[in-house]
Amino acid sequence: MQVPVYSLRGEVVEHIEISDYVFNAPLNEAVLHQAVVRQQANARQGTASTKTRSEVKGSTRKLFRQKGTGFARAGSRRSPLRRGGGIVFGPKPRDYHQAMPKKMRQLALRCALSAKARDEELKVIAELKVEPKTKQMAEILAALGADSSALVVTPEPQETVVRAARNLKGIKTIPANLLNVLDILSHKTVLMTVSAVRKAEELWGEKQAREVKHAPL
Repeated sequence: MQVPVYSLRGEVVEHIEISDYVFNAPLNEAVLHQAVVRQQANARQGTASTKTRSEVKGSTRKLFRQKGTGFARAGSRRSPLRRGGGIVFGPKPRDYHQAMPKKMRQLALRCALSAKARDEELKVIAELKVEPKTKQMAEILAALGADSSALVVTPEPQETVVRAARNLKGIKTIPANLLNVLDILSHKTVLMTVSAVRKAEELWGEKQAREVKHAPL
């Protein structure tokens, strides 16, 4: 498929051919949903912890005699029914990690990129050479119509781009090899340089898939 390439002023300077395998894949909602859930689950620390009645500090002395007081029978200050007592069915440290096959992860990534391309929310720019100035980056994004929410993708980590965009609300920068489904779907526009597009095609393109498929076991 062909997409326009924009200059930093928002003008179309040329059209380039990009891989249908990466940027025009059919939508698979089930795989896309599973990839998002997996990524969110794997980001959880799982360190939340509460104390049960056996772990709460407190006396084991019976609070008052069994009969004659008019109160309900009570034998422990650490009971969950009392203030400062233990917690019933509270959280304990656990591992939320979810596994997902590599081919499914790559399919989900291609589906996310393809959805952005079909909705015309993928914008390709010739190059992104900026000074580490927030104002300059804001002007570029405004010219491209991506100033409210954008994921800026570069072929390699670029310190000047990161520094120029880090104070802009709703804007995130990321190298192409760290692209992920959650970041793509969490931003309105995906802004990629031509080099970043070629990097993505190299990492997740049809040629790479054939090499993995025919690799010796």
